[in-house]
Amino acid sequence: MKTLKRVLFMLFTLAVVQACTSGKAALKQGDYYDAVLASVKRLRESPNNKKATQVLTQAYPLAIEFIDTNIQNGIKSDDPRKWRNAVEGYNKINYVNDQIKTSMGAMKLITNPQTRFKELAEAKEKAADEAYNEGVNNMMKNSRQDYKNAYFNFKDANDFKQGYRESIEMMNQAEFNATIRVAFEEINGTRFNYGTFQPVISSLQRLFLSFKPIAQKDTVPAQQYLRIIFNGYQENRPTISNSVQNYSDSVKIGEKTVNNQKVPVKEKITARVTIYEKIIPYSGAVQLFIKDARSNAELSNSRISNELSWSNRWASCTGDSRCIPAGVKGLCNGRESYPAGGQLITLAKKDLDAKLAGALTNFYRNY
Repeated sequence: MKTLKRVLFMLFTLAVVQACTSGKAALKQGDYYDAVLASVKRLRESPNNKKATQVLTQAYPLAIEFIDTNIQNGIKSDDPRKWRNAVEGYNKINYVNDQIKTSMGAMKLITNPQTRFKELAEAKEKAADEAYNEGVNNMMKNSRQDYKNAYFNFKDANDFKQGYRESIEMMNQAEFNATIRVAFEEINGTRFNYGTFQPVISSLQRLFLSFKPIAQKDTVPAQQYLRIIFNGYQENRPTISNSVQNYSDSVKIGEKTVNNQKVPVKEKITARVTIYEKIIPYSGAVQLFIKDARSNAELSNSRISNELSWSNRWASCTGDSRCIPAGVKGLCNGRESYPAGGQLITLAKKDLDAKLAGALTNFYRNY
C-alpha cells in the first residue's frame, strides 16, 4: 500500500513538473494561449504554485491581446476565411474564461476573465454567410473535389447558424454530386459454399463513397461496377510425417551409506517418443474487377489468393515418462484428429476477407 501511494505521488509530481515546464516553454515561445491553459491546469491542481502563478499573470493579458489583434487584422484584410477565423478566436477567449472559472488558483489571479459572447454571435452570422458563399463558388467549379469542399462549407454555414439560408439543401446536393456510386456483384465460380463478401464491401461505405448490390435497382446510375469472383478453393491430401526422439535421465530411488555418509542411489531411465505431424494444405482465390460504368474502361483487375495449412501433432510414447520434457509430454495423450467440416474453407475465406478489404481500401483511398 505504501509503495502504491509512493508511485501515485511520484506520478502526480511528474505531471505537475511537466505542466509547469510546458507553460513556461509556451510563454517563452510566444504561445500565450497554450501557456494560459497549462498554467490554469496547474493551478487547478496546486492553487498556490509560484511558477504557474507567474506564467498566468504574464501570459493572460498577452493571450487576449494577441487573439484580439489577430481577429481585427483579419477582419480588415481580404482573407476569405476572416470571419471563420474570428469565430475561432472568440471561442478561444470564451474557453479560457470557462477554464479560469473552474480553477480556484486561477480565479484568485484573474478575478474577471474577459469574454466575447456578443462578438462571437455577430461573427457567427457573418461566418455563416462567408462559408455559404464559398460553398456556392465551389459548386460552380463542377469538380468532385470542389463538391466535397462545398459540402463542408455548407456544413460550416449550418453549424454557425442553424438552417442558414439553403445550407442544408445545398449540403445534401454537394454530397450527392461528390459521391462515387459503386454497383457490386459477387459470383461463385466453384462448387463450394463460401458465404458472402458483402460485409467486406459494406465496411468501405463512407461519406462520398456508396456501394449497393447491382441487383438492387437505383434511380441514380452507378459510376463504377465492382465484380468479385470466388474462383478457386482447394484442399490437398494430408501428409503425415514422423520423427523419433530418445530421452534419458537418472532418478533417485533410495540412499546408501558410504564412509558413514548417506549418498543417493540413482537409476537410469529412458523413454522413446515418436512424434507425428499431419499437414493439410488448402488455398483459395478471388478475382477482383473494377471498371468505369460510362467508358467501360478497366480500372482494376487483380487476383487475390492465399496458401494456408492446417496441422495436427500427436505422439506415441514408451518407457518412463519422467524423462520426457514437459513440452513433449502433452503430445503423448493426443491422437490423430481432423478439421471440423467446413473449417478450412471458413479459415481460407477469413484470410481472403482481410486481403480483399486491404485491396479495396487501397484502391478507394483517394476517392
